[in-house]
Amino acid sequence: MTDTQPIWIKDPLAILADGAERGVVVDDGRIVELVGKGREPATAGATVFEARDHVVIPGLINTHHHFYQTLTRAVPAALDRELFPWLKALYPIWAKMTPEALDAGVTVAMAELMLSGCTTTTDHHYVFPKGLEDGIDIEIAAAKRLGLRVLLTRGSMNLSERDGGLPPDSVVQDEDTILADSQRLVERYHQRGEAAMTQVALAPCSPFSVTTALMKSTADLAAKLDVRLHTHLAETEDENKFCNELYGCRPLDYLEDCGWLNARTWLAHGIHFSADEMPRLAKGGVSISHCACSNQTLASGCCPVCDLEAAGVAIGLGVDGSASNDESNLMQEVRAAFLLQRARYGVKAVSHKDALRWATQGSAACVGRPELGEIAVAKRADLALFKLDELRFSGHGDPLAALVLCGAHRADRVMVNGRWTVVDGAIPGLDLSGLMRRHQAAARMVQG
Repeated sequence: MTDTQPIWIKDPLAILADGAERGVVVDDGRIVELVGKGREPATAGATVFEARDHVVIPGLINTHHHFYQTLTRAVPAALDRELFPWLKALYPIWAKMTPEALDAGVTVAMAELMLSGCTTTTDHHYVFPKGLEDGIDIEIAAAKRLGLRVLLTRGSMNLSERDGGLPPDSVVQDEDTILADSQRLVERYHQRGEAAMTQVALAPCSPFSVTTALMKSTADLAAKLDVRLHTHLAETEDENKFCNELYGCRPLDYLEDCGWLNARTWLAHGIHFSADEMPRLAKGGVSISHCACSNQTLASGCCPVCDLEAAGVAIGLGVDGSASNDESNLMQEVRAAFLLQRARYGVKAVSHKDALRWATQGSAACVGRPELGEIAVAKRADLALFKLDELRFSGHGDPLAALVLCGAHRADRVMVNGRWTVVDGAIPGLDLSGLMRRHQAAARMVQG
């Protein structure tokens, strides 16, 4: 759904595009014109949105998340733990989720993302306790209500504690069930083409929660259905140790053995790759979702973003789950990534524009959507507009730099596919107070 009349987003305070000082014209869900300095639009009949108080950037793209984890933010049992014990503390809680609780959790996650300037998001849902078999269907329905562009992954776990994995039996499924539902979801919901609003990818959770057979069969199914692949990889040193002990190789070698080292694949985290593994990732066309806040919270390490980019690997940003972030604010993730990578590589290596690029063009590469992530003619009209009227911005010089350095966290306007989805800092039609009450009740229920 798009607005039926062209819109001129006129005379922005600043815009992340060359040759668009006087703004952009959007029509039928696309950017049709950049309006340069001293010019008027060539497009006839455009309505005007006065953007003199707004900084305009491409809509942010979130490449890794676990929506359901908004139900378990700052849970005492999981505080101050590294990844493996953190997971063991939370799996029994997640096993209590109901369809109603999941709907509240995913709606909160998507709304928070949208209000932070996000126009496209992925999600990695891999917990399917009894009664929650239609978890991805619930997510898709929520995204359609909100007007958010999504690439939802059908996650999976089939290696439980009794088989040598981490998750309890209550949240895993068998391989046949997983593959059948994966195919059902792709055939029912996956849209193709540049205007696609709903897409599906396949996403075994991690090497320590699925069998080798499922990793291989999922790669085969993704190739057959022509969809993308996603999983966690190289997040912790414990993962390296686990793979060496169980499979006799490092995680990337295991991934390649399973048929995953190709351009369908994007990986969450990518912290612990060796120098000789980075060119292999690039050669395969694999991209990485950098999750700065989660990596710091769980003390997993720091993704070597600049080294990966130098090797030719595309880097996107992801907020990761709200039990390890503990928020779903993608604009704040931009700032966190900027600060973390600046600290690692130095002032001359990382700028605020690099961080914005990771969350836009880099993230678009992760999700396989080159028509997103950039303000240019023929790209989709996915935009985020921020005002600089809060105390945190007072005294700013460069408006684009201020978004990152001063810590922007809430967009004033957001456009997806040419349609306003956030207006005056709110999501039209969404009762935010009512949602929060429903969500808090669901969180209390699952946390017991």
